Amino acid sequence: MMKVLVDIGHPAHVHFFKNAIWKLESEGHQVQITARDKEIALYLLDVYGFYYHDLGKNQKGLLKKGIYMLKIDFEMYKVVKKFNPDVLMGIHNPYIAQVSKLSRKPSLIYTDTEHAKFANNLTFPFATVNFTPSCFKKDLGSKQIRYNGYHELAYLHPDYFTPDPSVLDELELKEGERFIILRFVAWGASHDGGHKGISMELRRRFVRELEKYGRILITSESELPAEFEPYRMKLAPEKMHDLLYYAALYVGEGGTMATEAGILGTPSIYISSLVGSMGNFEELENKYGLVYSFRDPLSAIDDIFKILKNNNSKDEWKVKRKILLDETIDVTSFIVKNIKDKVKI
Repeated sequence: MMKVLVDIGHPAHVHFFKNAIWKLESEGHQVQITARDKEIALYLLDVYGFYYHDLGKNQKGLLKKGIYMLKIDFEMYKVVKKFNPDVLMGIHNPYIAQVSKLSRKPSLIYTDTEHAKFANNLTFPFATVNFTPSCFKKDLGSKQIRYNGYHELAYLHPDYFTPDPSVLDELELKEGERFIILRFVAWGASHDGGHKGISMELRRRFVRELEKYGRILITSESELPAEFEPYRMKLAPEKMHDLLYYAALYVGEGGTMATEAGILGTPSIYISSLVGSMGNFEELENKYGLVYSFRDPLSAIDDIFKILKNNNSKDEWKVKRKILLDETIDVTSFIVKNIKDKVKI
């Protein structure tokens, strides 16, 4: 039997690791989850029935982050000493990498975010192995192992995800009704510093123009002005992937959701000044044509309307999705295999 520690620092990490955790537990292995109170991460762990050790809420500001890092390292070190795992895992996770080094345990780190310099610089040197998608734009040296896939395939691969059409009833969407998802982010993450997406003026224009083609549903990390309230999406977060699957189009500043939409076969428009810094978006656009990325929101307009005016766009994206699935790996099985290889079962 193996003992595995998984640290969760963001809601997307719950999705990335959940199927691997369930697979390990079904085989009789023991998994200890540690988690930080970031956005809806703890909510998702509760929804999926995971027991976890709460390490507290993330801090803002360089000084507070530094003090918090020392505190979390100490708390996690205590958990490691008590649980005595065979291996530690996380996503561009300095706590896992540093504590594994202190406790002389192997650490398996996954990352797909080249521009997360602060976290990456505090992680990669201490990790045992750094796993990245094959399209990752940086060479991390001898510790790097590339794989042919994306983080989002760990939970959106058809072997693990089946869309639930009842989500449409929940939002009172009629069968065949066209709807468009808009995503606005808060730009508060450490790797978001100095970056931006869609201005308020353009958000208004997008809503005004896009609702001519279907119902608008807005999801936002930050507060919405009163004028956008009628468009706010009222949906449990764990059902978002079901909704993305059925959408006619995704337009937004959220990179993870843009990738999720494309991988689900939904036309996806990603708008951010971060465009050009990440290999996964370049590959999803240039190789598979699933996600279109733009630094300038105005440059996206032609493609947005081209997609919406094409009644066959969803069918075309489904064909592209199949090509991607045929050419990539089962990332969850890859995660589990790496654990077993490292522990040498």
